[in-house]
Amino acid sequence: MTAEGLQYDRMIDAAFRGVVRQALTQVSRDGLPGEHHFYLTFRTGFPGIELPPHLKAQYPNEMTIVLQFQFYGLEVDDEKFAVTLSFSGVRERIVIPFDAISTFADPSVNFALQFQPVEAAAEAAEPVPEPVPAAPDEPPAEDDDAPRRGQVVALDAFRKK
Repeated sequence: MTAEGLQYDRMIDAAFRGVVRQALTQVSRDGLPGEHHFYLTFRTGFPGIELPPHLKAQYPNEMTIVLQFQFYGLEVDDEKFAVTLSFSGVRERIVIPFDAISTFADPSVNFALQFQPVEAAAEAAEPVPEPVPAAPDEPPAEDDDAPRRGQVVALDAFRKK
């Protein structure tokens, strides 16, 4: 055992990223069931991200994608996933490491996870709090040229009363 002890925060983060991996794997195999759809917010500068230069320029820090109606060729492995999406009518292939994801949400079932940045968790002197359930704001419109950052909304706002 290391001098740091057990790092439960990292274990929890890895387990929750595993939930995202399992969900995407199932969808890549069987398609999206019922009303399920995913909002994925990720850090565009993270190592291993493959993003067309014009999208990287438009979203230099963070970007949200939606997997719902029009996505193609979803492929998932242990470290990353790849998918083809339409941006302003042009299909583009993107690759996203799971460690780059900052928020995952399935609004159809009021489920969301928010992740701590991987680098911050590795460098933090204090334990990083476990992921907090949250849901992202609507993704930017495809024709909107202004860079955007993801916005987190409390999950309670989406719960049925």
